[in-house]
Amino acid sequence: MTNPLIAARTAFSEGLPEETRSVNGRDWGVIRTGTHGPALVLLPGTLGRADIFWQQITALADDARILSLSYPASGGVADWAKDIADLLVAEEMTGATVLGSSLGGYVAQYLTATYPDLCGGLVAANTLPDASIVQAIPPYALDLSSVPIETLREGFLGGLQGWLAPDHPYADLAKLLFTEVEGRIPGPELRARLLALKTAPELPAHRLPNDRVFTVQSEDDHLIAPPVRAALRAVLQPVRAFCFSAASHFPYVTRAKDYTALLRETLSLDPIGAHWPKGKETVL
Repeated sequence: MTNPLIAARTAFSEGLPEETRSVNGRDWGVIRTGTHGPALVLLPGTLGRADIFWQQITALADDARILSLSYPASGGVADWAKDIADLLVAEEMTGATVLGSSLGGYVAQYLTATYPDLCGGLVAANTLPDASIVQAIPPYALDLSSVPIETLREGFLGGLQGWLAPDHPYADLAKLLFTEVEGRIPGPELRARLLALKTAPELPAHRLPNDRVFTVQSEDDHLIAPPVRAALRAVLQPVRAFCFSAASHFPYVTRAKDYTALLRETLSLDPIGAHWPKGKETVL
C-alpha cells in the first residue's frame, strides 16, 4: 500500500524541486516560493530536507514569501547562521520570521540572536536551549568524524523501528523518515548535521522583542524531555507557547493543519486567538 505521506511529499518535490545556492563556499538546498506577504524561513531538523515542510509551504504559498532550506555538507551552527543571514539579504527576505525545528531550532536561535536586525521573529520548535544537553548521549557521544555513516544510519533506523507497527499512530511518519535516513539525506550532509549539534556553540542571549518570539513543543516528544522544554520557555519567554498534546517530534507532519494555523498567527496573517483561546501557553 502506498504511504500517503511519502506520496504527497514526492508529488510536492516533483512540482517544486529543491535548487542549490552556493553561499560562502557551501551548497545549500533551497525551496523558494510566494511573491508577497510576510517572509518566512523554514529550517528542518536532522531528519528532513527543505521539502519536509511541504504541507506548510503548500498552504501558505499564496499568503507569504517562503524560503525553506536543506543544510550543506560542511560547516557548523555559526557558519550556517552567517550563510542564512547572507541568504536573507540575497533573496530579499530580511525581516523574516525564522522557524527552526529541532537542530533547525538551535540554528534559528543562534541566527536571530546574532543577526537580529535581519530577522523579524523566531519560532523555536521542538528544540533545545543548550546543545550540551545531548552531546554526551548517542549518537553525539560517538566520534562523529570517523564512525561509518552506515552505523549512524542504522542507529536512526533502529530508533524508529518500534513505530512501524501497523497500529502505531506514527507508522506512516516512520516510513517517511526512513526514506530520509536511507539516502535522501546524503551521508556527508547527515554527518554534518550531527557534528553541527555536537560542536554547537553556546547560544547568545536572544535579542528580538518577546512579542516576536514563539515556541512550539509536543507533550509526547520522545527526544525533548519535559525539563528541557520548560528550560527553553524559561530562556525565551515567548509571547505564545504552543504545545501539541500528541504530535511527536515532527508536528509539522503529524498535525499539519494545526501547525499551519499557528504559523498564520506568528506571521500575523491571522490574529492571536483566531484558532485557539488567547493566552501565553496554548495546548493544541
